[in-house]
Amino acid sequence: VQLVESGGGLVQPGGSLRLSCAASGFTFSRYAMGWFRQAPEKRELVAVVSWSGGNTYYADSVKGRFTISRDNAKNTVYLQMNSLKPEDTAVYYCAADHTYPRGRTSSVLDDYDYWGQGTQVTVSS
Repeated sequence: VQLVESGGGLVQPGGSLRLSCAASGFTFSRYAMGWFRQAPEKRELVAVVSWSGGNTYYADSVKGRFTISRDNAKNTVYLQMNSLKPEDTAVYYCAADHTYPRGRTSSVLDDYDYWGQGTQVTVSS
């Protein structure tokens, strides 16, 4: 099983980044996919999308700025991040939660079965 994040980097406040997470080794279409971030100690949910793509959930801090989406044909989940702020600086992780056929979108870390290694996002002028 692999989850490989990409797309992180350094961006100025107000800028945009698109993170990608490529999955392999499991039936991607049966898993809800979440993006979490960690800075500096606590890991928190940013956004999650259900296995079908029909349900999404966002942390209040990113609503209206971030968009999560998935392409089950490509086994990839994305996080489009706009209007970035310095407080968005963190290591971003994608994670997979086996939920099929339920449309659950969980914020509980222990519900997630697989995790990626993370990608650094730094928002600074």
